[in-house]
Amino acid sequence: AGLVMNANTGEVLGLASLPDFDPNHPGASPVTSRFNRTSLGVYELGSVFKVFTLAMALDSGTTNLSGSYDASKPIRVSRFTIRDDHPKKRRLSVPEILIYSSNIGAAKMALDVGGKTQRAYLGRFGMLRRPALELPEVGAPLSPSPWRDINTMTVAFGHGLAVSPVQLTSGFAAAVNGGLLLPATLIRHQPGQRGLGVRVIGERTSGQLRRLLRAVVEKGTGGKAEAPGYLVGGKTGTAEKAGVRGYRRRALISSFVAAFP
Repeated sequence: AGLVMNANTGEVLGLASLPDFDPNHPGASPVTSRFNRTSLGVYELGSVFKVFTLAMALDSGTTNLSGSYDASKPIRVSRFTIRDDHPKKRRLSVPEILIYSSNIGAAKMALDVGGKTQRAYLGRFGMLRRPALELPEVGAPLSPSPWRDINTMTVAFGHGLAVSPVQLTSGFAAAVNGGLLLPATLIRHQPGQRGLGVRVIGERTSGQLRRLLRAVVEKGTGGKAEAPGYLVGGKTGTAEKAGVRGYRRRALISSFVAAFP
């Protein structure tokens, strides 16, 4: 699934869902091909959610760009172990937690924010409700209930909360456009027209996130997005697919969200 959005208006400029089908002969394609993965499908999207975790931590003041967290060893909670995919095995600064995509650092950062504040910010980012999009196929998110500390930690790095690519893109747009969540829309705006947005984070926080996302591409996990002539900022994500008996470690969902110029 893929989506292109104007971050300043919420206009969906392009949308793709694969495998696709011929709309003139839909019955000739398998049932699994005949739904819109971009708007109807909901997925645990992994580390792209760290963008929201940093956003809420910086905006609420629980940490700042000079802060740091100990990521030297995994976190064990009951039968769960939270570990880093690319462990540095040391204390990481707040920017490094995003640049190196530290699950441990994001989990500890989210605990400082607290579950109640985390849910409030995710709600404002549009992650906890069905988006208002002019399509018949629009999926509703799947969120933890009850929302315990372990959920606060795993949601911080994109596990345990399933959203659609439309939701993710809208929330990411708010993170980078100055802090305003704009409804995703298929309707074209007039030049210069901008819908009514809801402030999610402050302009200063959004500016900090843009610089951090640029650093992810320059020297972090998003290096393949470095395109000559463009200032791209983005975040990679990998999540294990949920199965009947838990997560399947060899079945992964890979995602990437980015903004330019």
